Amino acid sequence: MRIATWNINSVRLRIDQVSRYAAMAKPDVLCLQEIKCLEAEFPYAAFKDMGLKYVHVVGQKGAHGVAIASRKPIESLPSPGLCPFGEARVAVVKVAGINVLSLYIPAGGEDPDVNTNAKFAHKLAFLDRMNGWCKTRPGTTLLTGDLNIAPGEHDVWNHKQLLDVVSHTPVETSGLNKAREAGAFVDLMRAARPEPEKLFTWWSYRNADWKVSNRGRRLDHIWSSPDIAPALKKISVWTETRDWSRPSDHVPVMAELEL
Repeated sequence: MRIATWNINSVRLRIDQVSRYAAMAKPDVLCLQEIKCLEAEFPYAAFKDMGLKYVHVVGQKGAHGVAIASRKPIESLPSPGLCPFGEARVAVVKVAGINVLSLYIPAGGEDPDVNTNAKFAHKLAFLDRMNGWCKTRPGTTLLTGDLNIAPGEHDVWNHKQLLDVVSHTPVETSGLNKAREAGAFVDLMRAARPEPEKLFTWWSYRNADWKVSNRGRRLDHIWSSPDIAPALKKISVWTETRDWSRPSDHVPVMAELEL
């Protein structure tokens, strides 16, 4: 099974890029975040043309939104209710006996202070709910998505400079690691490509030349329950998509599992 995750930053705007990536990578399951559309507006026909005809969409007008598209039949499952405000941030399906999540954790704004920044408070509340869900998660599970946190020292371009920057503050990294440990999840990206290798999936639009500055962060993740972690054969980070015309600021990540 090839399972990929990508914060596409508007699926309708970048549907040609999704098609191009699907033709190159041939994922069996593609988890998307920030689709930025309602369920009725989702480009189902394009995904059918890609061979990903089974689709579960949790949409929201103009913001957020997550989806899972699969070559194999899926069973849509209820959302675990991780977002305190009920935003479209979690999609869950069962495919080939595996529970698959596409998750979009709030970015959290720019000020890492819950007293002055409601967006940061929202992010921490989401993490707290996620921790509770992980403790009682279902059996065989793959959790994917834009988690908007770079947890490790080598998941950012400069650990010391980013300790006070939202996405790498200690309260966020600690919260994410606690949730992962609560579910006994394996971080497949780091299982395949351990530290101290630098590993990034996001580069800001503000960087004029993202390759030269390489000020990246690893915000996108694929976790697995321990029972299928040994099936991991390869992790691919598709950095070339960041060079495509009008790209997302995130790149796809794909795990290949021999199940």
